[in-house]
Amino acid sequence: MRSKMRSETRPEVQAFVALGGNLGDAQATVRWAMDQLANLPHTRLLARSSLYRSAPVDASGPDFINAVVELVTRLSAPALLAALQQLEHLAGRERPYRNAPRTLDLDLLLFGAACISSPALTVPHPRMAQRAFVLLPLAEIAPQSVSPAQLQAVSGQTLSRIPAQCI
Repeated sequence: MRSKMRSETRPEVQAFVALGGNLGDAQATVRWAMDQLANLPHTRLLARSSLYRSAPVDASGPDFINAVVELVTRLSAPALLAALQQLEHLAGRERPYRNAPRTLDLDLLLFGAACISSPALTVPHPRMAQRAFVLLPLAEIAPQSVSPAQLQAVSGQTLSRIPAQCI
């Protein structure tokens, strides 16, 4: 009861979450995850990017389907991370080795203006500025969060937006 009361009185925080997957029906899984994020307690989904296709980075397997969502939440960053990991588990995520192909990957990119560095969580996400599959969807829904220099730095990475009629 105490944690419920705390999250209800906690101020709302804007958060951005990256979604990706490259096993099974990745488009359906990413859309499912977006819907699940919209239903988290004390959380509202404000925006969804388009879906994007990208080749694996530092990994193997089929192409990834990627997107970013904007949330406002009263959950703490650790509670939001736990909810993200629970959704990954529900989607059948396994972690047999680092950067293994996956059904679903959910990364907390930004949590308000917080800078968090703990063994379990680092925010802002430490590699987001190196990844076009994060920056382009983020720039689509929150252009103020991505600088032209950041976009230029990843301009050589191949990424394609999936037209809405193909989703």
